[in-house]
Amino acid sequence: MAKKKPKKQRKFGKGSRPCRRCGSYGPVIQKYGLYLCRQCFREVAPKLGFKKFS
Repeated sequence: MAKKKPKKQRKFGKGSRPCRRCGSYGPVIQKYGLYLCRQCFREVAPKLGFKKFS
């Protein structure tokens, strides 16, 4: 059996900052210290006081 390597600790890039809510590593919003992915942000934004302008 082959040994598995431990996961490398990322210092920068997509893999370094997961979403605080769901843990995904995709498009994470870092502004204002949110660290939420865009899907979670859309769900939580009204509770946080953000308003949608169109």
